[in-house]
Amino acid sequence: MAFFKKLKERMFKSSSKLEEGLDAIVEDGGAVEATADVDLGAEAEWLATESARLEEEAARLEREAEDAEAARVLAQEADAEERRAAEAARIEADRVEAVRIARVEAEERRAEEARAAAEASPKPGLLGRILGRGEAKTVVRRALDDEMLEQLEELLITADMGVDTALRVTANMAEGRMGKRLSTQEIKGLMASEVAAIMEPVAKPMPLYPKKPQVVLVVGVNGSGKTTTIGKLASQFRAAGKSVVIAAGDTFRAAAVEQLQVWGDRAGVPVLTAPEGSDPASLAFDAMSKAEADGADLLMIDTAGRLQNRADLMEELAKIVRVIRKKDPSAPHNTLLVLDATTGQNAISQVETFQKLADVSGLVMTKLDGTARGGVLVALADKFGLPIHAIGVGEQIDDLQAFDPEDFARALTGLDA
Repeated sequence: MAFFKKLKERMFKSSSKLEEGLDAIVEDGGAVEATADVDLGAEAEWLATESARLEEEAARLEREAEDAEAARVLAQEADAEERRAAEAARIEADRVEAVRIARVEAEERRAEEARAAAEASPKPGLLGRILGRGEAKTVVRRALDDEMLEQLEELLITADMGVDTALRVTANMAEGRMGKRLSTQEIKGLMASEVAAIMEPVAKPMPLYPKKPQVVLVVGVNGSGKTTTIGKLASQFRAAGKSVVIAAGDTFRAAAVEQLQVWGDRAGVPVLTAPEGSDPASLAFDAMSKAEADGADLLMIDTAGRLQNRADLMEELAKIVRVIRKKDPSAPHNTLLVLDATTGQNAISQVETFQKLADVSGLVMTKLDGTARGGVLVALADKFGLPIHAIGVGEQIDDLQAFDPEDFARALTGLDA
């Protein structure tokens, strides 16, 4: 819940953009309606319970009356002693009827007292709200039609959800609801439900294997947050009791090595480095040997940021993979692609390219706190179906957490927990 609160607060740019758009769509052609301040779910549950209780009571009284009537019929065919028994049965039936009438009158009195209390109280009780005596409020609702659906599609596309995914979400929202009058809050609830349904199959933690060392290759474009993500993951795995080694494979950027060393010191995790400008593939090979000798559970290899349209840099990444596989044909066991949420739809082309070269096994999305384009994660899940292991909303270690589809959907649409 704590991370959801942080997620919702820091995804404000995405959720406010959607909320403003939804308000505008509903108000365009919508109408103000009066509504009672009612907890419909709680009232429906109370009504169902009360109805069942009254039905059971009525059935019991009916059975008693039937028994009394049967006794009365038998008494008429019997001798004097049986007639006396019949009279006793009649008296009992009268008593039962009197009890039933008394109970009904008591229920009516309680209802009348509750009604009077509801009228006198500034905060109506449950019965008062059921009787329609809650304080009236207004809400704008608009009938769901083709024009409104088109506006919703456009809104989701501007949130970088992509055309195909936006069409899928709105089509599912409209199913069985065409012509129904909906408020902004109701639309947000429907939208969150459809987004969560798309994200549910891909919400998976990074798998851990008995193989030692388990090699985790981390890739992504410049500035996506790879180095920070490795540091946070290493610290979290270390806290979970795993022995971790980090290889600073970004040998062309001194700042990346220093940043990893800071995280390594903080988490108590060794960081293997090489001189600036060294071959990163050689470092990866040496790191595997070192991690194997130390009996480490995990070896996390950082790589230099590279644009997906630079063939030479992408070939360098392919070389790292080839060299790793000379040491262990099954490695890397995980290839994490770190994506920057602020890049929007460009993240799709990044996934396509890195998947071809490095056989990406899972995604980590960072910087969701700095963009109004959070919908791109929904598009990625819908298009590729790759596991989403974690999402980040800040620089602190607890700002990177396992991906929860329902929390994300609520935060994206601006719903409360």
